Amino acid sequence: MNRVTTERRGRVLVIRMDRPDKRNAVDAAMTAGLDAALNELEDDPELWCGVLTGGPQMFCAGTDLANGAGTPTERGGNYGVVRRERSTPLVAAVDGIAYGGGFEIVLACDVVVAGRSARFGLPEVSRGVIANCGALFRAPRPLPLTVAKQMLLTGAPLSAERAYALGLVAELVEDGEALAGALEIAAQICRNSPLAVGVTLRAVDRVAAADDELGWAATVDGSAVIDASADRAEGIAAFLEKREPQWTGR
Repeated sequence: MNRVTTERRGRVLVIRMDRPDKRNAVDAAMTAGLDAALNELEDDPELWCGVLTGGPQMFCAGTDLANGAGTPTERGGNYGVVRRERSTPLVAAVDGIAYGGGFEIVLACDVVVAGRSARFGLPEVSRGVIANCGALFRAPRPLPLTVAKQMLLTGAPLSAERAYALGLVAELVEDGEALAGALEIAAQICRNSPLAVGVTLRAVDRVAAADDELGWAATVDGSAVIDASADRAEGIAAFLEKREPQWTGR
């Protein structure tokens, strides 16, 4: 089943997550589809920019807790996205929710365009798990540390307007116009030298990601504790059963 569609618009590849009945939650098929699309974006010299969207109603609700997100891919890591090294820019077009892994996918993009009603969230702790796809160390980069901690520790979402004011969102547009806004930025990028753009992107990412290995190691250590816990099992069960979790702290 195809969870991801692509469309070429000149030198821009539009990548769309397409599982609206599950709020674009990422399962194994979507991970494979995102990986294939981003491989195409990086490998085809005729493509100079990518735009990643979930459509006009939602971006992505994160991992499919019932079925899992599948195995991390060789080139992209989790979701086929979050550990990928790219020289081709990727613009996120966010309408609706970008929660959990969906927000971590946004954090892996280079520029973020969002509709006014979009919301960004990291609700993992309310499910008895932790953000394990980069948000523990990437969220504090575009956001003030205290705001990132608030999101990570409370699970409360961040509005697009506040995200814009804080610098996470580069362009704030009317609802339903995120894709159009992202395509406009992609067109601006494509008017420039693709070599210069690629070298610039790699240089910026080289500096910004200097501590990524430490971040991933800390995430692995935290995930090992969570994976062995009763709270993880209870949190996921409570979510699937639509009830309040009964935490034990173990």
